[in-house]
Amino acid sequence: MDNIIFENPNLLWLLLLLLPVLLWYIFKQSNSQATLTMSSTTSFDEGSPAVKSYFRHILFLLRAMAIALIIVVLARPQTINSSQDEVTKGIDIVLSLDISSSMLAQDFKPNRLEATKDLAINFISGRPLDRIGLVIFSGESFTQCPLTTDHAVLINLFQDIKQGMIEDGTAIGVGLATAVNRLKESEAISKVIILMTDGVNNSGEIAPVTAADLAAKYGIRVYTVGVGKNGMAPYPVQGIFGRQLQQMEVKIDEESLREIAEKTGGQYFRATSNGKLKSIYEEIDKLEKSKIDVKKYSTRHEEYLIFAILAAGLVLLEIVLRQVFFRNLP
Repeated sequence: MDNIIFENPNLLWLLLLLLPVLLWYIFKQSNSQATLTMSSTTSFDEGSPAVKSYFRHILFLLRAMAIALIIVVLARPQTINSSQDEVTKGIDIVLSLDISSSMLAQDFKPNRLEATKDLAINFISGRPLDRIGLVIFSGESFTQCPLTTDHAVLINLFQDIKQGMIEDGTAIGVGLATAVNRLKESEAISKVIILMTDGVNNSGEIAPVTAADLAAKYGIRVYTVGVGKNGMAPYPVQGIFGRQLQQMEVKIDEESLREIAEKTGGQYFRATSNGKLKSIYEEIDKLEKSKIDVKKYSTRHEEYLIFAILAAGLVLLEIVLRQVFFRNLP
C-alpha cells in the first residue's frame, strides 16, 4: 500500500508495550517449569525435550501479533490517492524566419539557414506548453504553420524549409506583419514574435517600423535576431566552374531591428556564430516562461479492515491450537 498514513498515529506508541510483555513472558517461563519428585532421574537423562514443548510458545506469539494488529487498527491506517489539475497559462509564439539567398552564407555551420532551423527546433522541443507558429519570408511571406501545440507537425514543417521556396529578397516588414496577423486575435497572456534575418529590408510594401507599430498596438513583443558575422562571409555562388564560395560583405540593418524590439518591449540580439545563436534562444527561453496553476486533490481510503481480519484470524488460530494441540490436562 503506497502513501500509507494513520489517522491516529500516536496510538502506535502502544506497540512499545509489547516489549515489556515479551520480557515478562520470558521471565515467567523460566520460573514456572513443573517439577516432579523422583527417586532417580537416570531414565530421563538420555531423553530430549518433546518437540511439542517448544511449539507451545507459538500461542504467546500469536496473541502478541493479534494485539499488535489491533493497535494498528485503532490507529486507522489509510492510503491517499492524489491527483492534480494543471491550468496552463501558455505563451503564443510565432517564429518569423528569413529564407532569402543570403541565408545560405557559410559563416555558420553548415550555413545560416540550417543552423537557425536546428536551434529553432530545439527551442520548440523545450516549450511543450506553448502554441507556436511559423512564418517564412524573403521577397514575400506566408504562414508555413499556424499556431499549434502539435509540435511534431511544426518540426516536420520546419525541416522542410528550403531557400527558394518563395521569391528572393528581404521583406522584413512583410514577414513581421504576417506574424502579427497570426497573433492579433490570440487570447494568450503573452504574445511573442521571434524575427530572424540576416539582411536589410529591400522589398515588400510594409516598412519594418510600421509593422513594429502594428505589433505594439496588439501587445505583441518582438525579439529580433540579426544572423551573420561582422565583416565578410563566404556565400555560395554559381560560376563557370560550378558552385564556388565568394566572400561578400555582411549587411544587417541593426538599427531597424533594434527599433522594432524597443517599440514592442522586446530585445535585439546579434548572432555571429552557432554558439551565440544557441545562447540567444536560451536567453529568450528564460525571458518567456509559461505559467502553470496547479490544483491538487486527494482522497483517503480506510485500510484497517485487512489488519482487523488478520487479527481475528490470529486469535481464532490461537484458540484452536490451545484447545486441540496444546490443551492442558487437569
